[in-house]
Amino acid sequence: MADLNTKQKIIKASIRLFNENGLANVRLQQIANEIGISPGNLAYHFRNKEAIIEAVNEDLHQEAAEILSTYRIYPNLIDFDNQLSKYFSFIQKYPFYFLDMLEIQRHYPEIQSKRLPQVCKMISQIHKRFDFNQNRGLIQAEPQPGVYKSVSDAIWVLITFWVPQHLIRGTETFMDVSEFKQMIWNQIHPYFTEQGVAEFEQLIRPLLKQKSSGN
Repeated sequence: MADLNTKQKIIKASIRLFNENGLANVRLQQIANEIGISPGNLAYHFRNKEAIIEAVNEDLHQEAAEILSTYRIYPNLIDFDNQLSKYFSFIQKYPFYFLDMLEIQRHYPEIQSKRLPQVCKMISQIHKRFDFNQNRGLIQAEPQPGVYKSVSDAIWVLITFWVPQHLIRGTETFMDVSEFKQMIWNQIHPYFTEQGVAEFEQLIRPLLKQKSSGN
């Protein structure tokens, strides 16, 4: 049990340091110092930095899979809003995973190979929501072929690059869940039918106002 606790401390400390300094800038000595152990003790649990990154990725992969599993639990727009809350919490917990995306792709191909199927599943789920809510009468018929696929791709880009684009522009609102959700719902809102607008105003708008006032 002591070994497990030490491993978990190393993983949590590594995540903190990756978030603060970036994946490439964290050394094993820093991780050891963070939790007050010697580099030799750290090496006993993880032979090198790559092994730590692999362990962190296992946690990331599992949490992302759990978010993707929360799909179509509710038969209304609340379903997507709840999933957006989970995506936002994931972004808050692991900003380095998005900020260091190219670093991961270039230097950790095994991690990228696990990430890619989840990316495809995420976009597919968003796209399927257009079909599902079109059948419910909430979404208009597609204006032309491929529009909803493009909007789904755009929503994925917004989620994935939420933190990087804020840091590039020097804005400080990337921790505002209401702004995050509002920007994503704005991609969908133009395609609502009158029935869709009514459900959005009834179910989603109060949540956005509530979360906004709480920030």
